Amino acid sequence: MRPSREKNEDVCKEKEYIIPVILKLSKTPFLLILTLCTYLLLSRTTGPVKPVPLVQTGLAAYCAGTTPIGSSEFLDRQRRLAETLVKHNASAYIAEPGANGLFFFNVSTSDWFLSERPLLLIITALQSSGITEANVSVLTPKFESSRAKMLPIPANVKFFTWPEHENPYEHAAAALAGMPGVIFVDGSMRKFIADGLQKALPTAQVVTSSPEVNKIRERKSKVELNILKCANEVTLLAIRAVHKKLHIGIRESEARSLMAVALADAGLQQAGCLTLFGENAALPHGSGTDRALSESDFALFDCTGSLHGYFSDVTRTVALPNSKIPEEHQYIWYHVHSAQTAASRAAHAGGLANQVDETARSYLRQVGYDSYFSHRLGHGIGLEVHEEPYLHGGSNRTIEVSHTFSNEPGVYIEGKVGVRLEDCFFINSEGKAVFLTDGVGGQAKSPWSP
Repeated sequence: MRPSREKNEDVCKEKEYIIPVILKLSKTPFLLILTLCTYLLLSRTTGPVKPVPLVQTGLAAYCAGTTPIGSSEFLDRQRRLAETLVKHNASAYIAEPGANGLFFFNVSTSDWFLSERPLLLIITALQSSGITEANVSVLTPKFESSRAKMLPIPANVKFFTWPEHENPYEHAAAALAGMPGVIFVDGSMRKFIADGLQKALPTAQVVTSSPEVNKIRERKSKVELNILKCANEVTLLAIRAVHKKLHIGIRESEARSLMAVALADAGLQQAGCLTLFGENAALPHGSGTDRALSESDFALFDCTGSLHGYFSDVTRTVALPNSKIPEEHQYIWYHVHSAQTAASRAAHAGGLANQVDETARSYLRQVGYDSYFSHRLGHGIGLEVHEEPYLHGGSNRTIEVSHTFSNEPGVYIEGKVGVRLEDCFFINSEGKAVFLTDGVGGQAKSPWSP
């Protein structure tokens, strides 16, 4: 749980990384001269350039053997989506590149940047002899058609193009000719596109897709769970590696840079870490003040990274061996840990999401800290850091096998201290909650043993 600005921070944009990277790449006299000139220019314009922090994690190969999603799984997802369309009397499902575009078509915004020119990913259902199959088509700007045909979509795709001077939605309507009725559009589709489709299809109902479509993505396959496990494990290992490099007096920005290097070294993409010391952590999504770590401070790290498109989310609130943490703050840490444990034990297939949230909240209520637990217990996790279903007091969703959630209780006393502990879990085939970090020890043991 963190602001996306912190999480998606590009490590290479920090000036202390520029010179070491260029030096590493300088293999010829010309490049060396260019490097020195760049160094002098940066020194004059931005001040002294700091050396890159060194973190020897040894994690570069940790997830190297983790298998990405294969073509057969994508085809199965498309088939299940087609069956859902038939079940709900819908003619088609239309999405843009994004999380659902990645899930059903293997096309994310990394593959195709969203602009005012729509690229639409379309699935329709074909029924023959009682068997439902998925037809996949793509509507693309004509001048981009060659690039569109290079997209790694695991299906036999039919492409429809639209010239710049024509209405793309009328071409989409032609692609859906003979398919009246309900047209499902992805819930994250931009409104002007949904409006354009409705205008071009006046006899159809263009509506946000049924919750049943979302449920296809919510329950994770074995391959997805293996990716999520490795991503969360290596994130926790990176936090532990940085924890060993901390020292009294280190600043939030320096620790954040250490974490960025460690996560990148671990092979994670889109990685970042919210890093807050002492009372700064009392604001759950605080941006920090570049505070120096004092003997009495906890350090909070809330980190994420992506592996084969699937995200980790791990938070640790830690102390150093020579820290002198106030006794009350230590009690708070252990109470948050107990609340996390209680919530994990309460989560099971067939249970309700709000009951799991209430279990953590009830424990903190008994020890007098519930009023300082100001956010939901957790969120779903997968192709997005935050996705359905959620664990909060207003959700009566039934928890199912292969659901994945974060479990992140916290206590935030403004002006004093903030403590959050977070491990994601999945519901196994026996209906029990298992932490995705169990392979490397799971929950933190103490503030000194994350």
